[in-house]
Amino acid sequence: MSYSFFALVSRMKNISRWSLMRNSSHENVQEHSHMVAVIAHALAVIRRDICGKACDPGLVAAGALFHDASEIFTGDMPTPVKYHNPDIIAAYKKVEALASAKLLTTLPPEMRPAYEALFEPNADNEALIKAADKLAAYIKCLEELKAGNNEFKSAAAQTLLKLKALNMPEVDYYMEHFITPFELTLDELGLSLEK
Repeated sequence: MSYSFFALVSRMKNISRWSLMRNSSHENVQEHSHMVAVIAHALAVIRRDICGKACDPGLVAAGALFHDASEIFTGDMPTPVKYHNPDIIAAYKKVEALASAKLLTTLPPEMRPAYEALFEPNADNEALIKAADKLAAYIKCLEELKAGNNEFKSAAAQTLLKLKALNMPEVDYYMEHFITPFELTLDELGLSLEK
C-alpha cells in the first residue's frame, strides 16, 4: 500500500504566504517552514548552550518543519483574520487539529507516533517554535523594507512588539546577535572568497 504523506507535504510549496500584502519577494509555506526550522534550531541551541537549560535542538527543528503542515488542507489564513477574535482563533485551532490528524492518517500506522510527536510538541518546544515563527515573520518584514516595500512597515513594528513581549532570553539573544545582518546588502555581509 502506498501513502501520500510526503507527496502532500511537498505541496506546501504551492501555498503562498502574505497573500493580502504586495510582496517584492514571494514566499511559500515550504520556504517559510524551512526558515522557521533554522531559527527554531538556533533558539534551542541558545536555550541549551547559552541559557543552560535542557533542550533537544534537532527535535525542535523537526517540529518546526511541520508547524504549518495543516495548511496543506486549510491554506494560509491571513494573520489579521486568523487572530481577529477569540471565536475565530478557537475555530481555526479546531480546523488545524482536524487537518493535522487527517495528514497523519496518510502515513503508515507504524510511523505515525514519531510524527505525532512533531505535530504536537511539548509546551517548551512549542514556545520556541512559535517564537521562531514570529522571528521569521519579522525577518520577512525587514527584507521587504530593505527592498523598499513600505507595505510591511506596520507589520514589522507590530511583530517587533510581539517579539519583545515574549520576554524569552533565547529570542533576546537572537535579536541582539543575528537580526542586524538581515538589513545589510550582500556586499555589506562580506560574502567574498578573497582573504
